[in-house]
Amino acid sequence: MTPEQLAEKILQALAALADDGTITVEGGLPRELKVERPKNPEHGDYATNVAMQLGKRAGLNPRQFAELLAAKLTDDAAITAVEIAGPGFINIRVAADAQGKVAQAIVDAGPGYGHTDTLHGQTVNLEFISANPTGPLHLGHTRWAAVGDALARVLAAAGAVVTREFYINDRGAQMDKFGASLQAAANGHKIPEDGYHGEYIIELAQRIVADVPDILTLPEAEQAIAFREAGYERQLKEQQSQLEHFRTSFDVWFSERSLHDQDGVGHAIEKLREQGHLYDADDALWMRTTDFTDDKDRVLIRSNGEPTYFASDAAYYVNKRERGFDVCIYMLGADHHGYVNRLKAIAACAGDDPEHNIEILIGQLVKILKGGEEMRLSKRAGTIVTLAELVEEGGVDPLRYTLCRYPVDSPLTLDIEEMTRQVSENPVYYVQYAHARLASILRNADELGVKLDEFDPGLLSHEREGDLLRALAEFPRIVATAAELREPHRIARYLEDTASAFHKFYDSCRVLPRGDEEVEPVHKARLTLVGATRTVLANGLDLLGVSAPERM
Repeated sequence: MTPEQLAEKILQALAALADDGTITVEGGLPRELKVERPKNPEHGDYATNVAMQLGKRAGLNPRQFAELLAAKLTDDAAITAVEIAGPGFINIRVAADAQGKVAQAIVDAGPGYGHTDTLHGQTVNLEFISANPTGPLHLGHTRWAAVGDALARVLAAAGAVVTREFYINDRGAQMDKFGASLQAAANGHKIPEDGYHGEYIIELAQRIVADVPDILTLPEAEQAIAFREAGYERQLKEQQSQLEHFRTSFDVWFSERSLHDQDGVGHAIEKLREQGHLYDADDALWMRTTDFTDDKDRVLIRSNGEPTYFASDAAYYVNKRERGFDVCIYMLGADHHGYVNRLKAIAACAGDDPEHNIEILIGQLVKILKGGEEMRLSKRAGTIVTLAELVEEGGVDPLRYTLCRYPVDSPLTLDIEEMTRQVSENPVYYVQYAHARLASILRNADELGVKLDEFDPGLLSHEREGDLLRALAEFPRIVATAAELREPHRIARYLEDTASAFHKFYDSCRVLPRGDEEVEPVHKARLTLVGATRTVLANGLDLLGVSAPERM
């Protein structure tokens, strides 16, 4: 029995008590409620505080209310015991056969197990990384690549329609500096002080000259533009290739230039003007963002007629909403705290609800240790550690799992050596090894002719079997919570707890017959539990973009 199924039984019991006049709850009965696993297993399989929530509204003290509900619940054959604790907590024990059915349900659901309709009907634009196409992706981008992609998977598993989007900052002074840096490197000149440095600039300039030999014959101004565009094209392709290798893909690569080329800025300004939050002052056009918690009003069009970067931000938000997205999630780096209020102010000035239509997640800094020392320098990029180098050092699976394992609003220090050690203390290895062990058991069962077929769920009555079944039953709730809170790290922590529950079960309960022993019904029951556990670990690892190995 899953927590959701038990919650439904409690709701049915409440409805029955209301129908026969035993209770009358002011304001009516709740449509849904949550049951939880007690911290102390001795208190039961599940617990609910519904009596404390509804007792007063029913004119009863919570304990009296709990006693009425307990009496009704014990009429259900799937519930073996109901105990009332303290002021009105209800602890419930579930029959082994009811709990054991969870294993078959998981095996039947397969890759779909854990998916819910929690966010059904929501259309989400999830924007993350959004790097300048002027250099390699670095450590900060790597954290968002892992977490952003995992969050997209989790949101989709919870029923949302998700579009992954990368905003290409391909306009403005930084692009011109990039082109000037490549031009200088190609001509053997000193790269401007405020330009882009690193071996990758020299390598990229050489590739461009090799591909386009005539570029050096162009007039200086045209040559700078040609280098800028050729560098942009090649650098963007390299970023895309690196992200695909890191198992991070995007549905939309949105060019900032397109906002200006297609007059997206002008269109957004007209829409914002209709909302009444724009004004002219000092020969410039301003947005009155201080009406909505921003610390100062923002300039959209400068006195020289040029749009500001803020104008691009505003136009981009309007563009997203006009493409039909209900919720626009921005995942920004640690140096973008100042963007939170101004982006929410844009949403409010556009007539939207800044508490619903826009969300800004801020990720904190990451440090990488190698040999006990912080990695600061890149072989190719100079002062930054690149995504490609990190993958080479740590591998895709360890890097993705470890980056996803922690809340993004906390600074993070990762040790390459610890992250790649094949020991049980390493979380990614611990979970992947559990999956490989499960796969091995299923292969051995196949060789013995033991199949996953009908079984007696009541045979899964061992304490460790119950612990594992209850852990597996929690998976849909964990996924839903991770999606609602935008916290994919909850998936990783859940997988580690479930892997631990499996190892304890395996140490206590023999799954397959030894030697010449006959295949007993209990073997089939436990094999189904193994199959269910493998499904959950595989599904959870997939949500993090981490592989589920068959052998290790």
